[in-house]
Amino acid sequence: MMMARAIRLRRQAIQACGLALVWLACGFLVHPAAAQQAPTIAAPQAILVDFDSGTVLFERAADTPNFPASVAKMMTMAVVFREIAEGRLTPDSEFKVSEYAWRRGGAPSGGATMFASLNSTIKVSDLLRGAIIPSGNDATIVLAEGIAGNELAFTVKMNEEAKRLGLTDSHFTNSNGLSDPDQKTTARDLSRLAAHIIRSYPDLYKIYSEPDFLWNKIRQNNRNPLLGMSLGADGFMTGYLKESGFNLVGSAVQNDQRLIVVILGAKSEKERAEDARKLLEWGFRSFESRLLFDAGQTVGEAVLYGGEQGNVPLTAAGPIRLLEPRNGTERVAARIRYEGPVHAPVEKGAKLARLEITRGEQLVLEIPLIAAQSVPEGPLWRRAVDGAYELVVGLLREGYAKLAAKLPVKLG
Repeated sequence: MMMARAIRLRRQAIQACGLALVWLACGFLVHPAAAQQAPTIAAPQAILVDFDSGTVLFERAADTPNFPASVAKMMTMAVVFREIAEGRLTPDSEFKVSEYAWRRGGAPSGGATMFASLNSTIKVSDLLRGAIIPSGNDATIVLAEGIAGNELAFTVKMNEEAKRLGLTDSHFTNSNGLSDPDQKTTARDLSRLAAHIIRSYPDLYKIYSEPDFLWNKIRQNNRNPLLGMSLGADGFMTGYLKESGFNLVGSAVQNDQRLIVVILGAKSEKERAEDARKLLEWGFRSFESRLLFDAGQTVGEAVLYGGEQGNVPLTAAGPIRLLEPRNGTERVAARIRYEGPVHAPVEKGAKLARLEITRGEQLVLEIPLIAAQSVPEGPLWRRAVDGAYELVVGLLREGYAKLAAKLPVKLG
């Protein structure tokens, strides 16, 4: 009788989870809206993202790798900012300008430079401005050498930080974005990096909005063209290589709403600036925020094996909002994804799943889901039933996979 009851509880848990997933898929299925037509842009790769919700408003080949050029300096800044935030570095720390930094990125190089003098000693606060405002290659190399000993060792830190931030399609081989066939990134990764810098280092991010920088009696203007367009722009960078085209990452705020735009591979400075402007203006006027779930509200459930109960409720770390078109008709669907089975015990707050929201064919929002409560390990009889069930399901899946591999036509 105990075994029959356990099997019945397991079936009920699975059914409950299934209902939660169906409700998500249907609850936001249709919204009586139809977005204003997205602007026509020329750049081959682009993305526009709402900062607060993470909603993707527009994308084009956002996962196609490209050379970052000088916007690679954003990754350098993310590493340096973290060093400062965690107390291993201060703005008043001083680093010496090596001959390598001077020749490779300074005045003799002919590229973007802060005009740092050979063998001079410069404060980190000035090096940050030299790297951000005029996009000085010498400044980033001096920072890299000062923190890690040499630029190659610093790129290890860059790639470790990129991995920590989930920038899965990016790889960095130098601190400044100078040409290298192995250095790559994507529009989506750069938008995530931009959001991380704004969210994690708001005070240091303010440097990106400074209009100019004076060093060695040479005044250079901020290279970000969006700052002068009355868009509410307050930061990020441009870059150019023959191999990459003209790149731009920007962020702007209007009416307490922040958008992040990335343009990669444009054919000219004018084209990248115009594409970015068009997307930002369209994004600010065409979308409105909708609350999907309050902070702490249960989003769904995950089936649990070997636990005191057959499922664990899922929630997000905060409220879940989605930017939706103001006018028109678009299908919006949501689903929970997780790799099962989830094994007990489960601690409250453990990351277990993700909520994916799509608009048409486009994934517009992806939110991590966590356990809303702790669930201890269940009694031995429950673990035995769950283990047997898992074994049977595993065998069925294995048999299905073998059958599918032998058939000329895919199953499912």
